[in-house]
Amino acid sequence: MQRFMVYPLALLSLVFMAFSALAADPLVTIDWVKANLGKPGIVLLDVTSGGGRTEDEFAKAHIPGSIFTNYGKDGWREENSAGVKGMLPSVEKLEKLIGAKGIDNATHVVLIPMGKRAQDTGAATRIYWTFKVLGHDNVSILDGGYIGWTAEVDKASKKPINPLETGESKPAAKVFKANLRKDMIATKEDVNAAMADKEPLIDNRPNDFFLGISKSGAAKVAGTIPGATNLPESWLTVNNGGKFRSKKQLEKLYKTAGVATSGKQINFCNTGHWASLGWFVSSEIMGNKQATMYDGSMAEWTRDDKAPVQRTVEID
Repeated sequence: MQRFMVYPLALLSLVFMAFSALAADPLVTIDWVKANLGKPGIVLLDVTSGGGRTEDEFAKAHIPGSIFTNYGKDGWREENSAGVKGMLPSVEKLEKLIGAKGIDNATHVVLIPMGKRAQDTGAATRIYWTFKVLGHDNVSILDGGYIGWTAEVDKASKKPINPLETGESKPAAKVFKANLRKDMIATKEDVNAAMADKEPLIDNRPNDFFLGISKSGAAKVAGTIPGATNLPESWLTVNNGGKFRSKKQLEKLYKTAGVATSGKQINFCNTGHWASLGWFVSSEIMGNKQATMYDGSMAEWTRDDKAPVQRTVEID
């Protein structure tokens, strides 16, 4: 009888853990974070470095209990063997990085972007995408970011109403094991196939990059992938800030841009940063689970002199 009771309870526990891992909302509010400060099983991962905030600045003031990570230097992205910068590192490297931040497979990770602009919020969406690619669904983003957290101030003291703490973040390391989802990572071959089948390619860069007026240093030539549709990352957040637009607003903007809200779709940009915003909105807010992201984007695409590039405006 004892053995009969133990195994069902264990199985129930596993079922509950599996359900919990799938239950995290893509976006959480400031009120949610306040209500969950200090609760076990939750790691607030501060990615404000994507907005230029240093670790020293983090030490002077941050959301209580949050853990700092340097988006550009900690190893979330790397140059691959072909010389393309900003690519997804190996599973082993990411497992080590994530575990060192006190995160295991049962952790609910809440990413804290700077929240000044859509561009710095991209640090959170890129790392969010990385967790999803690694099979970790229990991940969210604080809508509005650190700027939203500190925006409301006391009239008398002029200090933020929401709590802040000082000091360094030194989490105890944990073990994180990935379950890689290769189908979430669009490759150059996938892009070529999408072009041949006339499937949607969504360029999430600003319009001047899309038209070929401006060029990133990461790309060899200006322009976009032929047949792509432009949906700039700045459209996706309120006034190009750190708070995402509502689904209703996004539906109107997708329609204006000529981008479908369902079906196959590959998002790209210069290096897979802005595109992570496009993927996040399509997949996690609009609910299009067929949306993927081309990690190499124009940085990889334009390394091949034979890869076609469409340039609408020639100014050279």
